[in-house]
Amino acid sequence: MNGKSASDRTLSREELETMVAEADTGGRKPTGAVARLIFVVAVTWSIFQLWYASPLPYMLGFGIISDNFARAIHLAFALFLAATTFPAFKSSPRDRIPLADWALAAGGVIASLYLIVFYRDLIQRPGLPTTADIVITVIGVLVLLEAARRAVGPAITVIAALMIAYMFAGPWLPGLLSHKGASLSRAASQMWLTSEGIFGVALGVSTNVVFMFVLFGTLLEKAGAGGYFIQLAFSLLGRYRGGPAKAGVVASGLTGMISGSSIANVVTTGTFTIPLMKRVGYSATKAGAIECAAGVNGQIMPPVMGAAAFLIAEYVGIPYSDVVKHAFFPAILTYGSLFYIVDIEAMKQGMRGLPVHRRHPLMTSLIRTLMGIAGFIVLCGIVYYGLGWMKDVFGGLASPIAAVLLAGAYVGLVAYRARHPDLPLDDPERGFVQVPDFGETARTGLHFLLPVGVLIWCLMVEELSPGLSGFWGTAALILLLLTQRPLTALLRGQRDLGAPWRQGWRELIEGLDAAGRNMTTVGIATATAGIVVGVVLLTGIGLVMTEIVEFVSSGNLIAMLVLTAAICIVLGMGMPTTASYVVVATLMAPVVVNLAAQNDLAVPLVAVHLFVFYFGLMADVTPPVGLAAYAAAAISGADPVKTGFQGFMYEIRTGLLPFIFIFNNALLMIDIPGPLELVFVLAASVLAMFTFVAATQNWLLVRNRWYETVALLLICFTLFRPGFWLDQISEPFVDRPAGSLMAVADQTSAGHALRLRIETQNIDGEDIQKLIRVDMGRGETGADRLKAAGLTLSTLGDKVSVANVRLGSTVAKNGILPGDTILAVTVPAERMSPYWFAIPAILLYILILLNQRRRRAAA
Repeated sequence: MNGKSASDRTLSREELETMVAEADTGGRKPTGAVARLIFVVAVTWSIFQLWYASPLPYMLGFGIISDNFARAIHLAFALFLAATTFPAFKSSPRDRIPLADWALAAGGVIASLYLIVFYRDLIQRPGLPTTADIVITVIGVLVLLEAARRAVGPAITVIAALMIAYMFAGPWLPGLLSHKGASLSRAASQMWLTSEGIFGVALGVSTNVVFMFVLFGTLLEKAGAGGYFIQLAFSLLGRYRGGPAKAGVVASGLTGMISGSSIANVVTTGTFTIPLMKRVGYSATKAGAIECAAGVNGQIMPPVMGAAAFLIAEYVGIPYSDVVKHAFFPAILTYGSLFYIVDIEAMKQGMRGLPVHRRHPLMTSLIRTLMGIAGFIVLCGIVYYGLGWMKDVFGGLASPIAAVLLAGAYVGLVAYRARHPDLPLDDPERGFVQVPDFGETARTGLHFLLPVGVLIWCLMVEELSPGLSGFWGTAALILLLLTQRPLTALLRGQRDLGAPWRQGWRELIEGLDAAGRNMTTVGIATATAGIVVGVVLLTGIGLVMTEIVEFVSSGNLIAMLVLTAAICIVLGMGMPTTASYVVVATLMAPVVVNLAAQNDLAVPLVAVHLFVFYFGLMADVTPPVGLAAYAAAAISGADPVKTGFQGFMYEIRTGLLPFIFIFNNALLMIDIPGPLELVFVLAASVLAMFTFVAATQNWLLVRNRWYETVALLLICFTLFRPGFWLDQISEPFVDRPAGSLMAVADQTSAGHALRLRIETQNIDGEDIQKLIRVDMGRGETGADRLKAAGLTLSTLGDKVSVANVRLGSTVAKNGILPGDTILAVTVPAERMSPYWFAIPAILLYILILLNQRRRRAAA
């Protein structure tokens, strides 16, 4: 190997595709009839999901599939493909399927479809399983655990197996861990025969939502959008210092929005950007680490967020559009700060940009860019308000009219593309690379934005269900995939339209196949995570985790959050995003909610779930297991452990944000009084993140002095948490008597928070106090808004207590129980704005900046 160690060898494209297949779609490649069978099963799964998500069954009056049946069919497909496409061991054959694997596949399908065949019998005897029910459950759980070991990895399999053991071993465990245990009959009902375990919320979200978005992303990639995004980012940023790395960050953000896999995201963009990064001066380790961090961060970028966004909406009980609103700004901060890290690394090395295909004067480029951005904003405004006006004027005809306008826009964009030659993909192995012209690159794929626009419009404006929105976005994308090449050929005057038409159909079928293969891991992961959920519901281990974390952290809130973050990283190691989130949200989110409430911190539930999600996701980059780091290192030729450590150092900034939005909810666009405060929050947060990066990278304009690093960290803290200093001289909240609760509720509008100090009991039966946040629902009066939020109160004289809590409401998830006593209602105190403390922080930053500028000039 020319003197290089194995860890320094870069992998070929075929080897990289094999790596992604081993992790995401299975490494087995049988031939002949078996290959055709697997292909047919995967395509059939995609077609089934399209039918299930579409409105056609309800419009035609047949083929309507209930949620319970759909989940069982979904898992049957996943178990079959897991057994047939993922080999049992490294030594297992790749070109054929052993008999044992066929038996495993059959067992999984039979156990899943049993719930459909005997559905009427099962609902007539709930909680009373027969011997056949128990046998089927045992077979189903064992097949699922083996499928999880193959398709997802040993981490989630071990966790699920330990949870099952804990469920049965409760009576023999000591102290807090002890519980009454479960019989085999009770376990069968909980795990397999009802929706409390494996067929619960996580598998439901995988069935109803995730598949459609994975299919959407797969078809978008088949249509050519992945390569388009990479080239677009490179044409925009390649001319600047560290340009390939900056292009990789932006391209990963664009592809990560629709990708469900960190590894696939790293490989998709990394095969192009990592060699270019190395060529302009980045070391192999840093090039891999940058792409690793960028690829992993794609999972926190709305609208898809590795499918976790839909699970967060289900677990928190808020609309999906609210999850996107809360998650968007932290994601932008994360990518913006990584962009800054890349620039700092380029400054350290004295790098320059790559040659430009067609260089325009700086002012011309700036004007064209600003005009493009302004034009896009104006276009968005016209579409938003224009369609809104159409809905008011035309009513039910607005949708057909909008579809015609969309078709016209599509034909126009393809016609614009057809007037110019296609841009060839740059080969990163060439010795000399030019940056293509941005305008020439952009015009080749503007039509790709239309299906994305349809998807986001349905989700955010029409507020359709995520599953139905995914269907309409996918339907638009299917039409694009089938017609873009024939239409382009027709507009270019080509006579032979058969070849491009056949290519479109071939890409569609391949996309349906790839989506089914890609969903195998997600389906198995969410089903296996359901075991954890089922055991938590059955045994109450969530309360035990709270007690353990509280004991280890000695009740200190910061120590508790650090410990929770570490546990989330460990639990997330070796698991895909969706499964990682389900496990950490089930086990650790209630811990953060309970302990924060006991420490007088009323944290929004969505902030808690984003906290555990962020740290569960960081396991993808954290050595020694970080899967994305291994994928990046395979491209760069660096050592994967060193790449993982360097990527983790870059990801520290991502790990900072969850701690910030636990204490400063404004980062999630929560509790912001008005537009002026919003501007303060955005500006202060951006500067705070940049100062944190400068401190951790030990570089602003030149290398920092030690006291400058300390000062930058202090500036960062002040800008992110300006209220901390004000809290030292003035209390942020004051307590009012419980008797004034209704008066305060009447003054609190829908969507705003009411903070209640309650007295309840812990797991040991001791009385404790908590500060609970209630996000008010819609209603005419305060009592109506409280009831809409899920809380009904009872007043007897001056005593106010909780009469009822609606199951599944955010109030219930925040830990309020019927019978709890309301001690006080906590309201914001009248005091000065905390952002006055930002002024000395900004002045100190300017002083450091000027000092470093003087040193750079002197050097």
